[in-house]
Amino acid sequence: MILREWRGRVPHEKVDDYVQVLEETGLKEYAATPGHSGTWLLLDRDGEAAEITLLTLRTSRESIHAFAGEDISRAVYYPEDDDFLLEKPERLRHYEVLRQP
Repeated sequence: MILREWRGRVPHEKVDDYVQVLEETGLKEYAATPGHSGTWLLLDRDGEAAEITLLTLRTSRESIHAFAGEDISRAVYYPEDDDFLLEKPERLRHYEVLRQP
């Protein structure tokens, strides 16, 4: 199993709208890609901006390629993201899951 981690910062007043956009774009596409084993949508409201973290569990790196393309460390964005994100980090991280509940 591989855990894919993406983080983005959003103005506090746009959080609810951005979560709705995520549900309609990335989260929907994640779930439709073979090898998807779950997604956690996390929100940290502390600080000047809210931080959203998406943790996506995949059965293999091949499953990530099916969603993200050849360079799986490159973040995938949608046109709607420009209206919400304060910056768009280009890279994200992957973790090999050594133990799970």
